[in-house]
Amino acid sequence: MKLEYKVTNNKYFNIKEVLKSHFTISDRLLTKLKKNHKIFLNGKCEYVTKKLNINDLIEINLDFNEISENIIPVEIILNIIYEDNALIIINKPAGIPVHPSISHFENSLSNGLAFYYKKNNIKTKIRPVNRLDKDTSGIVIFAKNEYVQECLIRQMKSKNFNKEYLAILEGHLPSISGTINAPISRKSGSIIEREINSDGNISITHFTLIKNFSVNNQKLSLVNFKLETGRTHQIRVHSQYIGHSIIGDSLYGNSSKLISRQALHAYKISFTHPITQKKLCFEISLPIDMKNILLEQ
Repeated sequence: MKLEYKVTNNKYFNIKEVLKSHFTISDRLLTKLKKNHKIFLNGKCEYVTKKLNINDLIEINLDFNEISENIIPVEIILNIIYEDNALIIINKPAGIPVHPSISHFENSLSNGLAFYYKKNNIKTKIRPVNRLDKDTSGIVIFAKNEYVQECLIRQMKSKNFNKEYLAILEGHLPSISGTINAPISRKSGSIIEREINSDGNISITHFTLIKNFSVNNQKLSLVNFKLETGRTHQIRVHSQYIGHSIIGDSLYGNSSKLISRQALHAYKISFTHPITQKKLCFEISLPIDMKNILLEQ
């Protein structure tokens, strides 16, 4: 995959200015592109200090033959909802982590994607853009090169990358909508659990009540969440904070007979495609375990 820039004015003095200012390429990637001779001016490999003239054509080749050596390819069924030469978007089921770990060394989403890449001769590293907890279902994006990953992560930090979740909470929410602004930090003595802490990182979650309902006399709420920040366990911690933990969330609430995991689903995502600059939006339906709860009301 290539990036191209045609010089039409004197805005940029040399190639480096185009790469840094127009494409916002990081110093790390710029060094990598130079080392591997991936920068061209009018079809010729050139130094980034080369002065530009009107009608010059700059091309950046983003393709590198890479593999994630620490991720074992394992055949896992992937529910791919979108793919092009820049990125791949997967509907992750609950119960599978995004990354390998000591307890999930060969059964993570990344293992399955490594197998898919190998099978389809896609020679790139596993580059997740967003992450979900093991027992949270929904949309996960993987970039196919370093540039696309950098662009999407930058979008998330600038709030141009929108993520929405659906969750089923304990109790009936008294408010139709609201914002939870409560800082989150790692809980002392735990490597997993988070907590509300005045010394924590700024964490902002917007919520909209879809409906209050009951199942077997248990009051529940179906809620839409939009993240303004992306802290670990943010929705789970904020739900606990307002007194309405996600059902099935044994870490921040209670286990449930209605579902075997936290009822949290990343159902919608929108962002600007780093290469085409088109606005993309993807939305997926609730998984069966959450649908079944709604059917029981």
